[in-house]
Parts: sequence; structure tokens; C-alpha cells
Amino acid sequence: MTEIDINTWNRKKHYEHFMSLTDPYFAVVIPFDVTKAYKYSKQNNVSFFIKYLHDCMKAINAVENFKYRIAEGKVIVPKIIHASPTIMRSDNTFGFSFIEYHEKLNIFTNNFEKEKLRIQNSNDLYPPKNGLDCIHCSAMPWLNFTGHKEPVSNSLDSVPKLAFGKASYVKDKLIMNVSVSVNHALVDGYHVGIFSEKFQEYLNQ
Repeated sequence: MTEIDINTWNRKKHYEHFMSLTDPYFAVVIPFDVTKAYKYSKQNNVSFFIKYLHDCMKAINAVENFKYRIAEGKVIVPKIIHASPTIMRSDNTFGFSFIEYHEKLNIFTNNFEKEKLRIQNSNDLYPPKNGLDCIHCSAMPWLNFTGHKEPVSNSLDSVPKLAFGKASYVKDKLIMNVSVSVNHALVDGYHVGIFSEKFQEYLNQ
């Protein structure tokens, strides 16, 4: 964990401006080609959701601005960002999870399955381990959305929020829209663009 010196930060004025707003978040919806990722998941008997979530986490951890967090008036940078997706239960409620990221898909899958089992066998909303060193995300495979709004607690909220939509074929490609919501005090459109490029790159591997 490192800390950014806000006074010497080249984003100081941007940070102060957007932090003065009631809602400093901005969001975009980006279409991703998940054809190869879906094919990989079927050929290797891997959950499609876990496959693209892992690719997403690789991209998140490759873009420094997506690691920035606000804590007690400071901007900190965790070394690793983990995943905190919502996981559904059989009664159609959900629990928040905390899945430790690992660059190897099989280890990440094991971490996911342990959290899924915990949630399905409890009625807890929050995970026992939690923190700012994650992204909040959810899958909505029932909806092919082109717009999306995330709930935000206050201007100090700094965790990026993602929502994954329904994957649908467009001609011969399987396309999935993904909503990306970020705090503009920490992240600009440029950084979202880098994330988008890296996420697509990993999906294609």
C-alpha cells in the first residue's frame, strides 16, 4: 500500500474540483467482444462468468488509476485489487463477496467457488473480509442494457463499479455490454480507455 502526495500530484486540481461535487462519478457503457472468451470457457469447462471476471481483474490491476482509493482524506494505492461481485442465492437474493485476485485462472476460480459456497449457505449480506482494495461488480445476464446507473454512497466513494450485461450475438460475434462507473477525481476517460483496451486484449487470449 502506497500513498500519493496530493500536494505534488499532477491531478491535484482535478481531484479537488471533482471532490467538491455531490456526485463526482461518471459512467460509460462499453461493448466487448467475448466470442473467444466464451469459446475458451466451453472448451475448458470453466464458468464463462469467472473467465471474463478474471480477464476484467487482470485489466483493472494493469491500470494504476483504477487502483486509487480515498481513505481518511488520503489517496492510497493498494498493491493488488480484488473482486467483489454480487453472487445470487437460490431464493434470488444475493450476497456481496470478496474474492482474492490471482493471476492464475485456476486459483482465482477456487477462490470464487469458496466464496460462492459461503454465500449460498448463509444469509449474510456482507463478506467477513472486506475493504477498499476491490472493485464492486454485478452480472445482469437477463438484460442487454445500453445505459446504467450505480448507487453511490457519497463523494468519498472511490471504488470502481462495473456491471456486466447479457451477451448477445451481433452477426458472428458475441457482444457483451459492460457499464464502468468511476470517481472522476481519480479516473478520467483516458484511463477508462486503457482499461477497455486491456480488457478486450485479455478476453481475446
